[in-house]
Amino acid sequence: MKILDSIIESLFNITSSEQFEEKALELFWFHYEYNSVYRKFVDLIKLDSSKVTSLGQIPYLPISFFKSHKLNVKQSHEIVFKSSGTTGQSRSRHLVADLALYEQSFELGFRHAYGDPRDYTLLALLPSYLEQGESSLVYMAQSLIQKSGKDQSSFYLNDFEKLNATIHGLEKSEEPYILLGVSYALLDFFEEFPQKITTGIVMETGGMKGRRKEITKTELHRELRTGSGATTIHSEYGMTELLSQAYSQGGELYHCPPWMKVTTRSTTDPLSLVHNQRGLINVIDLANVYSCPFLSTEDLGYVYPDGSFEVLGRFDTSEMRGCNLLVE
Repeated sequence: MKILDSIIESLFNITSSEQFEEKALELFWFHYEYNSVYRKFVDLIKLDSSKVTSLGQIPYLPISFFKSHKLNVKQSHEIVFKSSGTTGQSRSRHLVADLALYEQSFELGFRHAYGDPRDYTLLALLPSYLEQGESSLVYMAQSLIQKSGKDQSSFYLNDFEKLNATIHGLEKSEEPYILLGVSYALLDFFEEFPQKITTGIVMETGGMKGRRKEITKTELHRELRTGSGATTIHSEYGMTELLSQAYSQGGELYHCPPWMKVTTRSTTDPLSLVHNQRGLINVIDLANVYSCPFLSTEDLGYVYPDGSFEVLGRFDTSEMRGCNLLVE
């Protein structure tokens, strides 16, 4: 595993696309050699691994494999994160081998987008994630709350009155803050307590979790702007299966940290990348050194020439598509 130590050591110092590609190829060859699930997948799609010499040739493992397989080349883990899900749904499991690596990734990713966590009061409204437990998002929020060091940084669960009073106090003192919430909870809160937010940031993490009707990102942001009075709505793009996050700082375009990259694939051919058109989102998260850095998601999106991307929703037939080739 010495090669991983070398990659991790330089992982968060990437400054160019060339460095990113070099690390991605190193991780591809490592995972083909030592990750039995990924190797089986590559072999079953009949890809000659020796001919993978560029970023565009690296195959992406369907993210659904986190539900059916144990993805961890280290054979030991420090914590297990599980995805949120409605009743009856199976939950993805991410066996995190190095918790410090996750902490480093999300803190540096936050700093890359927003600066020092100590500059903000962090208000977390994540009831469904807290209720189900084992959430990587809750773990990240808890850590950032602690790093914030502000007395009012906290989880607010369903205590809307206390959250409302806290926001009014922060607005009155003109202190910067971030209200991080799951979409349905933010909508519920602003319906009950309409705001005029000027010094804070409203950041949604997506998802109605079966509590409300699913709507487009554009509709969601319009409703949140109406309820919050904020000029723009920020957004976090992350998932249980990733150790890194992308952020949209107003509008609907997400930007990745230097060790993360999004591409799109054809909706009819999961092995073909597409450019300058809508497609299904693939993610390279180099921080996923122990599980799998190359994942194909079930989100529909569009990637722009500068690497920013837009999330257009879920692909309706995602459960029936993909290369579900491996069966335990």
